[in-house]
Amino acid sequence: MLKSALIPRYSGILARLIRERMRDNFQAEDTSLANLLFGQQNRNLKLVERMLGVRVGSRGSELTIEGEDAQVRLARRLFEEVHGLLKAGYMVSPADLDYASRILSADSRAHLRDIFLDTIFVSTRKKVIAPKSLAQKAYVDAIRKHDVVFGIGPAGTGKTYLAMAMAVSFLVKKEVSRIVLVRPAVEAGEKLGFLPGDLAEKVNPYLRPLYDALYDMMDFDKGQALIANGVVEVAPLAFMRGRTLNDAFVILDEAQNTTTEQMKMCLTRLGFGSRAVITGDVTQIDLPTGRRSGLVEATEVLRGVEGIVFNYFSDRDVVRHPIVQTIIQAYERRRPAAGECVAPSSGISPS
Repeated sequence: MLKSALIPRYSGILARLIRERMRDNFQAEDTSLANLLFGQQNRNLKLVERMLGVRVGSRGSELTIEGEDAQVRLARRLFEEVHGLLKAGYMVSPADLDYASRILSADSRAHLRDIFLDTIFVSTRKKVIAPKSLAQKAYVDAIRKHDVVFGIGPAGTGKTYLAMAMAVSFLVKKEVSRIVLVRPAVEAGEKLGFLPGDLAEKVNPYLRPLYDALYDMMDFDKGQALIANGVVEVAPLAFMRGRTLNDAFVILDEAQNTTTEQMKMCLTRLGFGSRAVITGDVTQIDLPTGRRSGLVEATEVLRGVEGIVFNYFSDRDVVRHPIVQTIIQAYERRRPAAGECVAPSSGISPS
């Protein structure tokens, strides 16, 4: 009697386990595409197995995917989308597979071609610069369409780098006549007065990340020539006071370290034909105690203003070493940083 009562119960559990496990196949179009998709010695397949927790086998140009239902569906979608990228001539790296899996995990309906093939700029080193996440794609589209764009999120999410690429692209296409790169000269535990040299030498270390990004887009000599001719200007934020910037692409980096007055001053420098991108991480504010971040206040004061868009990034959008994403998550779990504003999900907020 007891045995017969237990049979339906265990049958139901077994049926559920069977339903949760799935097997699916994917066929590459030809052998050459299959080789690129699978990677050398099936390296890409092993990477997908680790990332998604599935088993992937290959025979000829066909893949067999086994695992939990949801993960198998995600893996098949990933292979379909990456296959499409390879067919379009895009060389997919292991890092791209990681970015692609994150994108499809967040939105299984996303099309990788719309993101990875959205070339912003090709550097002199033949490096193709394109978005690597949904938030990055939204950010790039916002810069194309709006006069003032805020990029807010943790380190390593490409906020400044993509803004620089867009600025150089606008300059090359003659949509602007110059680029102005500015940063507040504020860092944790340091004061300008204690640094050696004259004023220019004191502020130069704070501007070095902007120079590095510029030289990554174009060769050193061309970058130096543009700076010497005033086409590209790299300066501390304080030097912007009293100016009007016409036909310029302005990037304000590390904006979390601006005061309210500095943020207002920078935004009101824009003249005709100009646009601005403001980037910052509200979890890394280095202002003296009692001073409110101009970036935090701007998210409140300027929200809803026509022509201004706020784009938020999260740890999902980190495009540095994978450990950076883990580090950010660990700090966020520990405690919220002082002055941190709560951001909506990645993407453009209503303007």
